[in-house]
Amino acid sequence: MYHISFFLICCCLFFLVIPHSKLSTIAATSVDIIDQTCKKCADEFTVISYKVCATSLQAVPVSHVTNLQGLALIAMELALENATNTLSTIEKLSSNKSFDPFALVCLKDCLQLYSDAITTLRDAVGAFLRGDYDTANIWVSAVMEAPTTCEEGFKEKEGEVSPLKNENYNLFQLCDIALCISHLLKYSGSTFLTRCSAT
Repeated sequence: MYHISFFLICCCLFFLVIPHSKLSTIAATSVDIIDQTCKKCADEFTVISYKVCATSLQAVPVSHVTNLQGLALIAMELALENATNTLSTIEKLSSNKSFDPFALVCLKDCLQLYSDAITTLRDAVGAFLRGDYDTANIWVSAVMEAPTTCEEGFKEKEGEVSPLKNENYNLFQLCDIALCISHLLKYSGSTFLTRCSAT
């Protein structure tokens, strides 16, 4: 389902250098780290879906051999992948003659919103890798405006149904998950990781 880049795999492994003798322990606790992270995020951020968080992170193989920093990076990469795929979807939908003029205008607006979101997410990943979590959070927060504004555009006309409802929802969720994990890193990262590893 997900096609995470080799670059991301290297970055996540950079965050967690694993001795060979501890691989089995890491494998046993990685799901617990994901589970506890997603539960905490769902509790603290009511709009976050535990199911989306857990299934998204667990679907990426490298998530099972990384730590909290790696999970945040994975969430951002998933958001970037979602935005990139959605941009392609919008381009295809825009050539569909079955849409009325209003819907086509909305799609054009969404196209620009998602184009900007992709650039901003790339900048956010770069900031995160530099350890500049505050800047990364600001940019990820800004990206969340793209799916929200895109979806609201279709609602301006009564009866109009957004063809991007799922895509908008998923991007918003993934960005919020990344923000939550970054929040955990900033305010309770070391304690949280220690507790997860001891479970």
